[in-house]
Amino acid sequence: MKYHIEKLRNIGISAHIDSGKTTLTERILYFTKKIHAIHDVKGKDGVGATMDSMELEKERGITIASAATYCHWKDYEINLIDTPGHVDFTIEVERSLRVLDSAVLVLCSVGGVQSQSITVDNQMKRYKIPCIAFINKCDRNGANPLRVIQQMKEKLNHTPVALQIPIGLESNFEGIVDLIDMKAVYFDGKCGEIVRTEDIPEHMLEQAKAMREQLIDTASLCSDELTNAVLEEQPISPDMLIQAIRNGTLTRQLTPVFMGSAYKNKGVQTLLDGINAFLPSPSEVQNYALDTTDRESQVLLDSDPEKPIVSLAFKLEDGQYGQLTYIRVYQGALIKGATLKNTRTGQKIKLGRLIRMHADQMEDITSLPAGYIGAIFGVDCVSGDTFTDPELNLSMTSMYVPDPVISLALTPLDNKSQMNMMKALNRFSKEDPTFRTHLDEETNETIIEGMGELHLEIYVERMRREYKVEVNADQPRVAYRETITRKSVFDYVHKKQTGGAGQYGRIAGYMEPIMDQEFVFDNRVTGGSIPTQYIPACEKGFRSCLAKGPLLEYPVTGMKIAINDGASHSVDSSDMAFQAAARGAFLQAYHKAEPVILEPIMKVVVETPNEFQGGVMGSLNQRRGIILGAQDEGYICVIEAQVPLAEMFGYSTVLRSLTQGKAIFTMEFSSYKPVPSQLAELLLKQRKK
Repeated sequence: MKYHIEKLRNIGISAHIDSGKTTLTERILYFTKKIHAIHDVKGKDGVGATMDSMELEKERGITIASAATYCHWKDYEINLIDTPGHVDFTIEVERSLRVLDSAVLVLCSVGGVQSQSITVDNQMKRYKIPCIAFINKCDRNGANPLRVIQQMKEKLNHTPVALQIPIGLESNFEGIVDLIDMKAVYFDGKCGEIVRTEDIPEHMLEQAKAMREQLIDTASLCSDELTNAVLEEQPISPDMLIQAIRNGTLTRQLTPVFMGSAYKNKGVQTLLDGINAFLPSPSEVQNYALDTTDRESQVLLDSDPEKPIVSLAFKLEDGQYGQLTYIRVYQGALIKGATLKNTRTGQKIKLGRLIRMHADQMEDITSLPAGYIGAIFGVDCVSGDTFTDPELNLSMTSMYVPDPVISLALTPLDNKSQMNMMKALNRFSKEDPTFRTHLDEETNETIIEGMGELHLEIYVERMRREYKVEVNADQPRVAYRETITRKSVFDYVHKKQTGGAGQYGRIAGYMEPIMDQEFVFDNRVTGGSIPTQYIPACEKGFRSCLAKGPLLEYPVTGMKIAINDGASHSVDSSDMAFQAAARGAFLQAYHKAEPVILEPIMKVVVETPNEFQGGVMGSLNQRRGIILGAQDEGYICVIEAQVPLAEMFGYSTVLRSLTQGKAIFTMEFSSYKPVPSQLAELLLKQRKK
């Protein structure tokens, strides 16, 4: 494998639901000759998109798991990951962006910047990823790319620069005007494979010149050479302009905007040129690892393949040949047969099979140099593990994993299903950090937790299909919390005197509510009234009470406990005695602190045709929702609301019937708020039963 790191691009394709990510990826693979026929995302031709290799993905026409592939375009090599759009599968986007150097943000020219576009953009900001935007679906009714550019400024705080303008729109969309070379570009042939450049049509010349002036003005902020050329009124060459835009893109000051229609095969080749021209190679991105011997220090990694290896496992899959671990190399090179160390466990492993992925197909390779993404087989690890040279003590920072917001109770129908269900749950929770499972000790139910209804529905369906599990999935249980609303003082003595050594510990202090933190322990003991060695035992005792609150046995959050006095006994005091004293003190003060139950509140964004606006708002109000605002965007109305999670179960079905299936909604966790008193009483009654 020839190695030119400056000619390598690691990109992710991310966007809101139904913006055309997978269709765009399919066209990129076709034009780079990685595949030889274009298939439909919805699977109407019986094949389905290359990157949606799971049966469920083909049936539903959605992406569930991110898929990796690579291709070549004009002597550049592009490693590409197609990610899902649904917020339920947000971890797939999160872990992909963690290991990629740049991204293509796909926006629909009708829908514009939608709720999930904002979430994806926040993920890019988190990992400081430069991106270019592709405004897709310029052939659809209501297409308005210039409005989308305006929304990028207002909603995403980007500085978008249009490098193209469309020639015609909706059904008259023919091609694009390239504002750098000032040429009209058309895409001829059966699949748009012949790129034809012409002079700009007369009627568009004035607009093109004005837009180019804007482009030069914005780009000149990122290049002294371009600024000087503008001031001295010199002619501006395309190369000078490209360099200025590239500088701005790499520092996230600019977002170059491309346009087209992936479905109609227009604008994809010019986007590929843009990926090569404006996005960074791995050597231009600064990646850091933490020195495990000195926790605070960051070490800058070097993408030199000759240096000692540092790599990150970012995704796991259980395939037919065992566990497949996707890995990104940041420094050095992975070589088949080499010995690596897992920094988290300290275990050494010998590297057996090394492969590169093209969707669900594999190609064996002998080495994988820095900057590349590949996969290894038969290594026992978890998502986020760092593999390094045995001599190094470095660890990569792990990715951000959001907490689950919804849960389901699963009941297998027979013993065989029970066994297979456990196998499936082990596999899914290992592959997907946002999918969690545990056994509820009280109800003896298996609880699965995830990011949304669709997320859990897909996993239950996969259990039925892949593991032949017969299972009943009951109404999800909401992750309620308990907290306190006022300060409360405790002074508790734990005394136990039976045969042999006794137990003695006294703890005094107070508990009070705090904002934005789950638990704070504050040691204010002076004069050694509680000996220092017992302070950790006090904290441990208090923490052990947080998992199940005394009110309704929900986890306790938002509490500060301060201890300021106590007493011990020279013989009878022990860690165990002080843990028991802490638990007693917690119970003594908790009910006086006026505890309340908190429920998760979701930020819900509904996009509906204008004629259904009233009905949709009514349906949210009925669900104890608070409407935050409604915006008309063309013939679509975007309604933002905050609704308790407990009221959102089954909402997708209600919304479909209300709007003839034309509305979509996304929801993500917003905050915890106290439940209304009548609901709290109902929960108390249910708990007593």
